[in-house]
Amino acid sequence: MNPIVASLLALSLFGAPKEKAPVYKTAPISRTDIVSTVEATGTVTPIKKVEVGAQVNGKIVKLYVDYNSVVTNGQVVAEIDPLVYRANYDSAVAQLHQNEANVMLREATLAYAEKTLARKQKLRESMSCSEADLDSAIEARDSAVAQLAAAKASVEQSKASVSQAQANLDYCTIVSPVNGVVITRSVDEGQTVVSSMNAVGLLTIAEDLKTIWIEASVPEADVGEIREGQQVTFTADAYRDRFTGVVKQVRISSSTTNNVVTYPIIVEAVNRDEKLFPGMTVTLAIETDRADDALAVTQAAFRFRPKDKSTELRGKKIWLVKEDGDIEAVQPEFGASDASFTQVKDDSLEGRLVAIGYETGNVKSADAASNPFMPKPPQRGKNKGTAPAPKQ
Repeated sequence: MNPIVASLLALSLFGAPKEKAPVYKTAPISRTDIVSTVEATGTVTPIKKVEVGAQVNGKIVKLYVDYNSVVTNGQVVAEIDPLVYRANYDSAVAQLHQNEANVMLREATLAYAEKTLARKQKLRESMSCSEADLDSAIEARDSAVAQLAAAKASVEQSKASVSQAQANLDYCTIVSPVNGVVITRSVDEGQTVVSSMNAVGLLTIAEDLKTIWIEASVPEADVGEIREGQQVTFTADAYRDRFTGVVKQVRISSSTTNNVVTYPIIVEAVNRDEKLFPGMTVTLAIETDRADDALAVTQAAFRFRPKDKSTELRGKKIWLVKEDGDIEAVQPEFGASDASFTQVKDDSLEGRLVAIGYETGNVKSADAASNPFMPKPPQRGKNKGTAPAPKQ
């Protein structure tokens, strides 16, 4: 019989071979903890940092503190050579005494002028004094009053000069304005400091390192998820420990670097052992959403797109595997999400399987001959897509 005729006869008797139904890779909808975070890098800074400066010029004759020195409010930390300022103070005090003596002299002159005027007025009443002599006495009295007022003003001016000289002399002794620890020292003994318009910085004192701030820059794409009070975990390169903190402030002052807009985020953390030093770089994970023991589906389920199925559902959806092996699209309410899982807010779906891909290279035809000498394709890593076991 002709082979072609035989083939046509077989097709008419037995029909065309049926396509095998697709086999899907699946993952269960189960319970796990979901934590959504925003990653950032920040720098440790003291909550309050005070720069102690010099308000007068001169040579540093004594430094009483060094790096890491613990200081208290009012403690003397440095001294500037007071020789010139002490001389200015003594000169101002001497000028004050001189002006006070001048006031006494002017008071005596005024008293004499008033007595002279009184005598002239009595003589004028008895016509024993001329009008010109009376006018001269009045002029002398008025002049004495003016000179006394000027002398008193000079005393007030001298007192101000003394106060200024005293302040400059006091500035030669530099004290700590707060309780804290010295983190920066900018001068050495014997060095001359020159203060012009601004105070010259000598020391930087961190008021308290038991509680610190971390300043981080967050891109504008992520800053909308961050709120004050959110929990933060972070690590520092110097330690293996994980530290915790809380978002203290989301500042609205932006900065732009290479066309990237970022916003500063302030995280407050307890530094009880003072292990974290100012300036340390830390890696932050800011917790923006959380769901404990939540029903969850793997993220791979959202990336699955069946080739031979269509649905009217739009947006985020998953494909459930039915008992007959077929799949159907569903769109439950979703909640918190992280890099691995998304919360499913429908308890009736617990334990159901979702399709995350097709099984390939594992399904063979039942009547296909297996050649043991045929090379096998390389095996690639498979994404099993299974969620962690439910919490006990």
